[in-house]
Amino acid sequence: MSTAAAERFAAHLAQAHAAVPTALPGPAFCALAEQVLALLFPERATRPLANTDAIAATLHQLQAELAELLALVPGLTATPAELAGTLFAQLPLLREALLRDATATLAADPAAQGLAEVISSYPGFYATAMHRLAHALHLRGVPRLPRMLSEYAHRQTGVDIHPGARIGPAFCIDHGTGIVIGETAQIGAHVQIYQGVTLGALSVTKTLQGLKRHPTIEDHVVIYANATILGGSTVIGTRSIIGGNVWLTESVPSHSRVYHRAQLHMARQDDPAGELMFVI
Repeated sequence: MSTAAAERFAAHLAQAHAAVPTALPGPAFCALAEQVLALLFPERATRPLANTDAIAATLHQLQAELAELLALVPGLTATPAELAGTLFAQLPLLREALLRDATATLAADPAAQGLAEVISSYPGFYATAMHRLAHALHLRGVPRLPRMLSEYAHRQTGVDIHPGARIGPAFCIDHGTGIVIGETAQIGAHVQIYQGVTLGALSVTKTLQGLKRHPTIEDHVVIYANATILGGSTVIGTRSIIGGNVWLTESVPSHSRVYHRAQLHMARQDDPAGELMFVI
């Protein structure tokens, strides 16, 4: 690049940088979310806090830090202090909701050895916790930060949940890698989802922005690995089971069982004692 071209390019970038007066505090906000999660669940903390006074002081400090970060975000619907206070007032309910998620995971997974293991090490619990934090911000109209938090959790776990998705209580993600849950998805209570599941849209046309594009999953549904369920009008009825690798673009009634049926062909070699060959 010539000197003149470099100068023109630098001037162009300077205009772009000037148009964004303050960069959003994404990394700092994600780090703060980690601290909040460690405060709510000492199983995730490097060192549990000693007593009530230490916990109260940490709550106060983290709320003040959140208000400082929110002050850098344009377009808030309330003052940073009011918004931070509202969010921290909801922490008891958030902890209760996440304990129900962890309990549901423990009950559903034979490999789980206890709540402490689920809370401290299960990526599904972590992804759900970060989503519930991001969703709380999304509901209060905070721009961009919710998506930054959801993408941070996505990088950590392989679970991609849009902060706009509505997820009911006692949610269980087993394994988790490759799960995608779209913005307008609605998930009821006591739903269990395995790795590779997609709750997506039939079309990604930009004109559909603002419309319900993703499916509704009612209560007590189990969706096994790599199932794909698409469409805003698609409803999976209560207590249904969706088998692995199923592709669904239409609703199913309650208590349904939907499975992918593999075609199995067996061919025996001329030698009856030889190996069997299967083609699926």
